[in-house]
Amino acid sequence: MISRKRASTDVMTREQRSHCMSRIRGKDTVPEMTLRRALWARGLRYRLHYRITGRPDIVFPGQKTAIFIDGCFWHGCPAHRTHPKNNADFWRTKIENNIARDADVTKILEAEGWTVLRFWEHQIKLELSSIVDRILLVLKPPNNVDFQRGEK
Repeated sequence: MISRKRASTDVMTREQRSHCMSRIRGKDTVPEMTLRRALWARGLRYRLHYRITGRPDIVFPGQKTAIFIDGCFWHGCPAHRTHPKNNADFWRTKIENNIARDADVTKILEAEGWTVLRFWEHQIKLELSSIVDRILLVLKPPNNVDFQRGEK
């Protein structure tokens, strides 16, 4: 039986909610795929889910550049942060821990000589071209490759 408090705040059972949450994707998200397609179209070749600290979404190992695409909800975007009313303490702690882990991962990678770029999911939607340009500026083109045309 569902308690009165739970019934008034959540229309799903614990098992249903657990199933829904388990279906949330951690990789190949729409913002990630959008950025990957744009980088590919500009002639950039990258690695996915490279096995380094933090498991970045996109990695350029030769240039030691790691790119993370952070979801606004999960990583506490200052522009789009929401505070769930259901189980508020859990979510506040969860998101604060994600923010702290993101900062730790960035520090560790930078200490190991990596350049770390982080973009919010809303930036991918609104500023895709400028994000690709920023990535191009950070990367050191090997052998003078023209990333605009993919030619030498």
